[in-house]
Amino acid sequence: MNDPLGDMLTRIRNAQMRHKSTVRTPASKLRAWVLDVLVDEGYIRSYERVTGRNGHPELEISLKYFEGSPVIQNIQRVSTPGRRVYSGSQEIPQVRQGLGVSIVSTSRGVMSDAAARTANVGGEVLCTVF
Repeated sequence: MNDPLGDMLTRIRNAQMRHKSTVRTPASKLRAWVLDVLVDEGYIRSYERVTGRNGHPELEISLKYFEGSPVIQNIQRVSTPGRRVYSGSQEIPQVRQGLGVSIVSTSRGVMSDAAARTANVGGEVLCTVF
C-alpha cells in the first residue's frame, strides 16, 4: 500500500456512504494522530485500538451521524506520496471559510489548521475535512 492515510480516509468515506456505525483500518501512529484531531474537532465519535482476525493491530473508528446524515460531508487527501504539499503558518488553507478543518503535520505534531496558526508553525497539509 503506497498511501496508508489515503486508504483510511477512503474507508471512512465508503463506510459513511453505507451508513455503517464503525469501520476498521490497520493501525499506525500517523493514522491515530489524524483520528485524534478528528475526535477533537467532533467529526467522529471515537476510535480504539483492537486486534484483527489475523493478529495484526487495527483501529476501530466509531462514525458520527446527525439526523441520519454523516457529520463528515467531504474528506479529501491533499498531500500525497507523489506530491507533497507544504504551507507556512499563515498560508495554511482554510476549508469552507473556516467551517471545515485542514489537518497539518507539523514539527510539534499533527494538529488542525487553527491550532497550527495559533502555535505559529507550518507543515505538510495532510487532508481537509468538511
